[in-house]
Amino acid sequence: MDEIRGRLTRDGIRIHEDADFAGMRRAGALASGILDRIAEHVRPGRTTGALDALVTRWVEEAGAQSATIGYKGYRHATCISVNHVVCHGIPGDKVLKDGDVLNIDVTVIVDGWFGDTSRMYVAGSPSVKARRLMDVTHDALMKGIAAVRPGNTFGDVGHAIQSFVEGHRMSVVRDFCGHGLGRVFHAPPNVLHYGRPGTGPVLEEGMFFTIEPMVNLGRPETKVLSDDWTAVTRDKSLSAQFEHSVGVTATGAEIFTPSDRFHPTWG
Repeated sequence: MDEIRGRLTRDGIRIHEDADFAGMRRAGALASGILDRIAEHVRPGRTTGALDALVTRWVEEAGAQSATIGYKGYRHATCISVNHVVCHGIPGDKVLKDGDVLNIDVTVIVDGWFGDTSRMYVAGSPSVKARRLMDVTHDALMKGIAAVRPGNTFGDVGHAIQSFVEGHRMSVVRDFCGHGLGRVFHAPPNVLHYGRPGTGPVLEEGMFFTIEPMVNLGRPETKVLSDDWTAVTRDKSLSAQFEHSVGVTATGAEIFTPSDRFHPTWG
């Protein structure tokens, strides 16, 4: 692996060089492309394990690596979180039913760079409430990205997300957050999806991180199951999540994981 370049801020956040953006674009494009391909395979009767097997094969065929296989003992190329599972759902024998909503989260390593993204899918047709939840969650992510620019703070990003979500009478999960990345999977800062304007570290050109709000129809509290991975809503309400990897530019944010199918028209 090449030496990690760039300086660190006083908060320990790495400021990357201009050339590093190209590496993140390549990794992000592969991760996003894989999530594009999986869409047609998400349907009632499929298992989450079968979806994970497809992603595992596609990562290998691309000559890349899965960042999650072997990470803290995890054995899968995806996390697949269905209905009231907030995040870190483990693929397996679960059979998708009509109306199930699910988040598929993929992180790949391309030439040492990490591309991390997730989005929502529906097996069959979603309920009206599920469709609204997914729409609000997607739009909350984009509100957060719109707040990314040099001179703003991470509190500005979190506030943009929180105020939008709560304005729709939904809740933002507090127990999980976005993170810095680049040539490492997780790094400072913690990117909270709630907050007060003007608080937290100041955004600077060259910062790379994920924004990945988790939004619940009910209360924000979660609990982790006995497998030490799967996080669910305590009140069993539906949860949704969208995630992009972004870099701070001179004028705003570059999305490293773009897709024209990132937010499909729900059935």
